[in-house]
Amino acid sequence: MRWDSLFDDLEGQLEQELSAEDEDLRTEEERLRLSRLTLRDRLAGVSCPEGAPIRVRLSSGDQLTMTVAMLGRDWLSGEPSGPGPRASLLIPLDAIAGVVLGPAAAERDPPGEERGLTARLGFAFVLRDLARRRVGVELRTRTGILTGTIDRVGRDHLDLALHDLAVPRRRGAVSAVELVVLSTVLVVRIP
Repeated sequence: MRWDSLFDDLEGQLEQELSAEDEDLRTEEERLRLSRLTLRDRLAGVSCPEGAPIRVRLSSGDQLTMTVAMLGRDWLSGEPSGPGPRASLLIPLDAIAGVVLGPAAAERDPPGEERGLTARLGFAFVLRDLARRRVGVELRTRTGILTGTIDRVGRDHLDLALHDLAVPRRRGAVSAVELVVLSTVLVVRIP
């Protein structure tokens, strides 16, 4: 009878050690998974249709409160929250210094791998679409704010025909064409 108690005790200890080892393994796997997350992965978890606004801190120090609508390969888009004229914002992920989330959004786990076309589109591709559509834009760059129409988009720069957004892009309205390096773009605002 004493032997039965001894074996039961040993069996319980072994099960406890195996459970602890499994738990340690799961914890380590979770740490490893989290260490591989990118900013884009985290933002994919908060770009949900609920429309909860987030506060984006740009590398310039400026802050924008916005509702995320879409998330591309290296950009996010949405609308500014609060009063004021409606506009669409396009922000390259490289221009983001930080994102302030609400407690509920911060606890969300990022979804698995996205398969949609938007998730594969790059920032330059979206800018080329704006150029094709001849949409007037306001570019906030590291050196200032520029307004006009994007004429062309190269690999690392764009040609911006500078003009007042109140008038359409016409040869007579264009004061100059500025070549803007894409890495300096913080926000593209589309009124």
